[in-house]
Amino acid sequence: MVKPLSEDLRIRVVRAVEGGMSRRAAAERFGISVSSAIRFVKEWRESGTTKAKPLGGDQRSQRIEEHHEAIMNAVEAKPDMTLVEISEMLESEHGVSFAPSSIWRFLDRHGMTFKKKRARSRAG
Repeated sequence: MVKPLSEDLRIRVVRAVEGGMSRRAAAERFGISVSSAIRFVKEWRESGTTKAKPLGGDQRSQRIEEHHEAIMNAVEAKPDMTLVEISEMLESEHGVSFAPSSIWRFLDRHGMTFKKKRARSRAG
């Protein structure tokens, strides 16, 4: 997994640029990309911080979470509803489109997964 560059390196790059060095020269001196040096200085000037932003994690689940009630009500009304049917219901009733895999992850997050039982699938 990728790790952010150290806080110490970020501070040294910002100090070098603030001391009169160009961003490109600071990047070459400290062995980082020019775009990283530009981002470090921009963040420093805008917010006064040199800390790295969090990496990874969920960035988009809040979009489907807005429809929590509609999805849960649909599953409660028809427990054997498929993921594709839920997707189609959301499209027709709420005008939003979600892939079945997104709906599955939503249901899994909320403990709503259904497993087939081997004993029930056998022929009599």
